[in-house]
Amino acid sequence: MNGTAHAAIGAAAGYVVANTVHASPSTTLLLIGLGSVSGLIPDLDIDGKLRDRLTLSHEVVRTVAQIIGILMIIYSFYEGSPKEKWLGIAIGIGMTAISAKIRQKHMLTITGIGVLAGGISLQELWLILFGIYILIASFVSHRSYTHSIPGVIFFGFIASRFETSLGIEGVFYTCLAGYISHLIADLKLLPFNKRGIKLFLPISSKEI
Repeated sequence: MNGTAHAAIGAAAGYVVANTVHASPSTTLLLIGLGSVSGLIPDLDIDGKLRDRLTLSHEVVRTVAQIIGILMIIYSFYEGSPKEKWLGIAIGIGMTAISAKIRQKHMLTITGIGVLAGGISLQELWLILFGIYILIASFVSHRSYTHSIPGVIFFGFIASRFETSLGIEGVFYTCLAGYISHLIADLKLLPFNKRGIKLFLPISSKEI
């Protein structure tokens, strides 16, 4: 199922939760939005719309890193002691060489580190955990751990901390329902899915 369908189903889940908790119009809009985003979260493990919007373009980061590396080489060549000069040039060359290998899939890892650092700085547990989730998603294969029961439990804990932080009723159930709706829509049991999900990882890797 494509991202648009997942987002729509998640938004519908948010609307149902909003009506269940008798949310105000503004809170209803918030829950619909959260449901839509939560419906896309499991697919952070593959290149797609949400990953692209969450991360910067790898081309931008690569270009900036290369410019910094070149400037460091030039600066080190004209300034500093002989030891500092060669060390600076070596670091500049290293940055330029490494940045040339940056791809979009690496950007999610960088984003996860950034979110984790932001969570630590702000002392927000849900943000710290979400940073860890993003990091995990950047390394696992598609439709594996982010599409499993452990993934649901981990994201559910993030959602519960997020609701506590916001103090808005319905956030937890909306995020959890949106996330679970994605997994249900990806089940192999549905006739339009050629592949399923590994729901019972790490106990079983069988797709259902």
